Amino acid sequence: MQIHNRLKAGCEGYDASYPIVQRYVKSLREHRYQEGTLELHWQPGEAQVDFGEADFYDASGEKRVYKYLCVSFPCSNAGYAQLFGGEMAECVAHGLQDIFHRIGGVPTRLIFDNASGVGRRVSEHVWLAEVFLRFKAHYGFQLTFCNPYAGHEKGNVENKVGFVRRNFFVPLPTVTDVQAFNRELLDRCEADWHREHYKKGAPLHLLFEDDKKAFLYLPKQPFAACRYTRVKTDGYGKFLVDGKHFYSSAPEWAGRELVVRIGAHTVEPLAPSGEPISIHIRMFGKQRTDSVDVRTTLSRLLQSPGDWRNSLIRKALPDRLREEMDDLDRAELKEALRTMQNLSGRYDFDTALQAMEQATQLGRLTSANSVVLAVRLATFEPEEACPVDLGVYDQLLQTGVRCNEPDPGTRDAPRRDLRLLQKARA
Repeated sequence: MQIHNRLKAGCEGYDASYPIVQRYVKSLREHRYQEGTLELHWQPGEAQVDFGEADFYDASGEKRVYKYLCVSFPCSNAGYAQLFGGEMAECVAHGLQDIFHRIGGVPTRLIFDNASGVGRRVSEHVWLAEVFLRFKAHYGFQLTFCNPYAGHEKGNVENKVGFVRRNFFVPLPTVTDVQAFNRELLDRCEADWHREHYKKGAPLHLLFEDDKKAFLYLPKQPFAACRYTRVKTDGYGKFLVDGKHFYSSAPEWAGRELVVRIGAHTVEPLAPSGEPISIHIRMFGKQRTDSVDVRTTLSRLLQSPGDWRNSLIRKALPDRLREEMDDLDRAELKEALRTMQNLSGRYDFDTALQAMEQATQLGRLTSANSVVLAVRLATFEPEEACPVDLGVYDQLLQTGVRCNEPDPGTRDAPRRDLRLLQKARA
C-alpha cells in the first residue's frame, strides 16, 4: 500500500490499481525469499560463538542487564557460557581463554556473526579489533564471519543462547562476584552434558570426546586479555574510560598522563614501574559512573588530617570505627590514619579496618592493639581449625579489665604470648 501511494503521488500519469502492485510485490518476494535453509555439517573441534542478554540482581538487590558469551560445539552440542558487563573484545578474549583452558585445547575454527566487539565484516573484507587480532595470533585458530542476515549459519549457538537463559538464569540469579559466578557457571554447563544428543542418541559428554581429539594444543603461556591506553587525569587524579566512566588513580597523580590497563573485569591505572596504583571493577552502560578507591587517598589525608570530616575514606568506615575516630584529637587522628595506611600496605585495606574496628570494641584504639589484631586476622586459622580460645587475649587488650583466672599450669601463658607478639612487632 505504501508503494502504491508513493507511485500515485510521485509518478505523473500513474493509473494502476492497488491489486496490480500487490501481486507484483508478492511475485518479487517469492522469487527473492525461498523457503527452507541448507543443512550444514560441522566437523569435530569447530565452535560457534555469540552473545546473549539476561537480567540479574546485583549485590544491592537492583536488577541489571548482563551480557553472556556462549560457545557451542555443533558436532557434540556441548557448550559453555560466561558472564560479562559488555561485548568488548577484551570480554570475548577473556571468556574464550577461560573456556580454552577449561577444555584443555583450542577449537580449530571459531564462527562469529558480524560482532562489533570482535571485528567487522564488510563485503569480503574483515577488520578485527586489535586485542582480538593478538588473541587469534596467540592461539592459532581459524576465524569465520557469517554472511549478513544468515543466522542459520550459526544456528546451534543461537539455540544455545536461549537454552542457557531458560535453564541457568531462571529465576533471576544474584551476582555479587562476576568471576566467581563464571567459575560456577562452567561447572553447571558441564553437568548439563549428561543428557542425550537430540539426534545422535548419545550423551553429550561422550560426543565431546571427538571434539577434544581435534583441538589444537594450548600455548605454554596464557594470553593477556587486556588493552593499554594513555589517559590524562584531572585535578582529583581521576580519568575517563569508554566515554562515560570515571576512575580514580591517587591524588598525587593529579594532572598527569598515565597508562591504564583495561581488562574484561578490571581497570588499573599503572605507575611508571608497572605496578597498579589502584584496581577498579570495570563499569559498563550508558550512564555516567564514578569509581573511587578510597585507599589511595590515605597518604594525602595524612598530610591534611583537617579534611577528615569530609573525606571519602571516613564514609567507607564501619560506624563504630568512624565514631571513635571522630572523637580523636588531631595528633591521635593522624596516628590512627598512619596505622591504617601501614596495615593496608602490610596486609590489605579490609584487614586493617577489621583490626581497628575490633580494637575500638575492646575499648583501646591504639597502634599496638591494631597491629596485634591484624596479625591474628591475617595469620591465624579459623576457629573451626584452631581450638584455642583467643578470648583471653582480648581481655588483656581492654582497659581495666582483669583476665579470667586460668588453670594454674597456664596462668602466665596468655601474658607471655602477648609479650612475644609485641616483641615480634618491635
